Amino acid sequence: SNPFEVKINRQKFDILGRKTKNDVGLPGVSRSKAIKKRNQTLLKEYKEREKTNVFKDKRFGEYNTKITPEEKMIRRFALERQQNYGKKNTYNLNEDEELTHYGQSLAEIEKLNDIVDSDSDTEERGTLSAELTAAHFGGGGGLLRKKVSSEQQDEEEEKPKSRKELIEEMIAKSKQEKQERQTRRESALELTEKLDKDWKEIQTLIARKTPKSEKKDKEAEKPKPDEYDMIVRELGFEMKAKPSERLKTEEELAKEEQARLQKLEADRLRRMRGIDEEANKKRPSHMSADDLADGFILDKDDRRLLSYKDGKINIENEEEEEEEGEEEDNENEEESQAESASENGEDDAADSHSDLESDLESEEEAAGNKEEKKHKGNENESQNVEELDPKREAAESELPYTFAVPESYETFKSLLAGRTIEQQLIILERVQKCNHPSLAVGNKAKLEKLFGFLLEYIGELAILDLPELRTIDKLVLPLYNLCQMFPEAASDSIKFILRDAAHDLEEVIEVKGRATFPGLDTLIYLKIISLLFPTSDFWHPVVTPAFMYMSQLLTKCRITTLQDVIKGLFICCLFLEYVSLSRRFVPELINFLLGVLHISLPKNQAQGYTVVHPFTPVGKNLELLFVCDKEDLKSWEKQNVPLSIVTRLKETSKRDINHIRLSCVALCFDLIKKCAALYESLPSFHEIMHPVRILLTQHAPVNEYPEKMHEWYHSALKELENKVKHYTPLICEKKKPVPLKQYTPKIVKVLEFGRKQAGSKKEQERKQLIQRHKRELKGAIREIRKDNQFLARMQLSEIMERDSSRKRKVKELLGSLATQEGEWKAMKRKKWKS
Repeated sequence: SNPFEVKINRQKFDILGRKTKNDVGLPGVSRSKAIKKRNQTLLKEYKEREKTNVFKDKRFGEYNTKITPEEKMIRRFALERQQNYGKKNTYNLNEDEELTHYGQSLAEIEKLNDIVDSDSDTEERGTLSAELTAAHFGGGGGLLRKKVSSEQQDEEEEKPKSRKELIEEMIAKSKQEKQERQTRRESALELTEKLDKDWKEIQTLIARKTPKSEKKDKEAEKPKPDEYDMIVRELGFEMKAKPSERLKTEEELAKEEQARLQKLEADRLRRMRGIDEEANKKRPSHMSADDLADGFILDKDDRRLLSYKDGKINIENEEEEEEEGEEEDNENEEESQAESASENGEDDAADSHSDLESDLESEEEAAGNKEEKKHKGNENESQNVEELDPKREAAESELPYTFAVPESYETFKSLLAGRTIEQQLIILERVQKCNHPSLAVGNKAKLEKLFGFLLEYIGELAILDLPELRTIDKLVLPLYNLCQMFPEAASDSIKFILRDAAHDLEEVIEVKGRATFPGLDTLIYLKIISLLFPTSDFWHPVVTPAFMYMSQLLTKCRITTLQDVIKGLFICCLFLEYVSLSRRFVPELINFLLGVLHISLPKNQAQGYTVVHPFTPVGKNLELLFVCDKEDLKSWEKQNVPLSIVTRLKETSKRDINHIRLSCVALCFDLIKKCAALYESLPSFHEIMHPVRILLTQHAPVNEYPEKMHEWYHSALKELENKVKHYTPLICEKKKPVPLKQYTPKIVKVLEFGRKQAGSKKEQERKQLIQRHKRELKGAIREIRKDNQFLARMQLSEIMERDSSRKRKVKELLGSLATQEGEWKAMKRKKWKS
């Protein structure tokens, strides 16, 4: 919008409490919105005023049972004839009724287009096929077969090979080449083994070991050191005091770790590509005897010098010289030959052709040396490849040392996919070390995202059919490290998960009136919260919402299956873990344990206690933990109830389910014992635990429990009864306190100037309603008037469009008539002239 067209309504004074309308007005905005709205509503209705979307069956007598089908067909035929002879066929003078048979016109059938006359085929007249003559007449069949067979043989000889035949030939050739290579390899191995044996035999002749008798004589000849010499040597070997290194900062440690990992990754990549580190090192260049040392440098004197012994070149490292280039080898050999000749005093005659002969001999020797070195180089290369192959495979299978922080959850998941848990931990550790916040500016935000990805990955592992709880247990360590580095981001991500879970619980309660326990992922998140954050604080931004959510789960989720009982007991264990230091009282915990004991009792039993929601005193889920099978009671043994049993409880047998029920009851006894030890210092401890004590002493079927259960039962009961009553409970006074005398305030209405004052409240409301009605009526009249104007404009535009099309058509007709008239006049004029 143009800023110069914006209208601003200014006021002299700003009055508090007064709402101003249309402080800033944009021209044409409200009008365009109204037009757009009318186009979407009124115009659509106007265009669809004569349309209907309902299909009506208007066939005559379709739903009339009183008329017979023959009468219906006769009447329909008559109506169809009437429609055909209506207004459409008024000016149709050449009308013929078309007769049909099975949907095809009889006129087209009578044309007999499908019949083919044999006389019309002039091209193939008088010729008969070989098959026809052989079948009917028998003549010429043998001759035809012979001709055909001879033609087929010629075609087979001239026919090119098919793809299948070519592939079979190629496979046969590859197999033959493979067999030849194998025979060559076997022969080479046999030769190497033979050479090794011969070399060992020769080596024993060359190497001379000193006999033991001579060694003993030499040792006897050495004088023994004195005590003084021994002390002096010991003092020389003593450790000397060294200055301690200063402690490095976190940034320095992170940089060193990053450099170490980058170096290891470079070494791994080099090994994976098969590059030898020693081959990349720069070898010292050869230095001849007549070198003028023009490029002499004091700093790097790495060049090798030549030395002569008995008239021959003495080279320290022969292996390095063999690996040098072919051109350098030839030059060195020529130089060495010339120098040895000069030293030995061999003077070449000027007239003789001995120099040519020596040149020829040197060229032949150089060619022979070239071939030998090429053969040796090929063998060395093959040996190096065979040595590097296992190294390359080991480098490829090894984990990379540097990782980038994944930008999305899919990349994070692909990074950990197919890895063992140890490898996953190493990857996460290297990601944190390579992308430490002190190394780059954006690393902090990336690692904060990594915490969220790790949380989501743990949730996916918990949702699986067989949840990987051991993997989740080990992944908590990198999660804890990231939480210590970024506590705010970690708390925000976990609060987001808790908020979603709480909203889902509220929505389910609003829709169904009851809720079910959440999945295994949410329960594991609640366990992780107790490991990452302090649970003993009076108020914590993460632990306190988790505490409230768990209390809602224990009070609002119905207990209908054995899975619900296991999940509820797991939340009870989490509650005890949360309040182990703060000793905060949790009434939902005591209520749930009482309900678990209640559903382990048989039905139709007198109650001296009250059961609170989510448990009910009557219903079909009363005996959810009650076991009456004696064999299962005898064979039960105390065992921990694994959390993963929740997902595979349907597959377990009846005996295992009864054992799980008994284990749940034993766990409930243990939790009651822990609650009694935790809340013994509360003033109202006996009143709180009184229903539990009644249920254990009066209603629990102790005789039916197995003998191994008695220990848990008696320990819980003993813990409840041994607690001494330390405090007297609070009791209200018998007489109510007399309230103080107070004066009722006198409410006086304050007159507001500038407004109409009425006699009573009803009159004011009535006037307001009248005023509002007038305002709405004016607005409705204005809108109706605008709607009528809009429809009138639409009708006018349709009329004008129709008139313009009519004028155009009339002009076209008049133009065509004028041209016809001109042509007719021209023809007439031509005839007159002729």
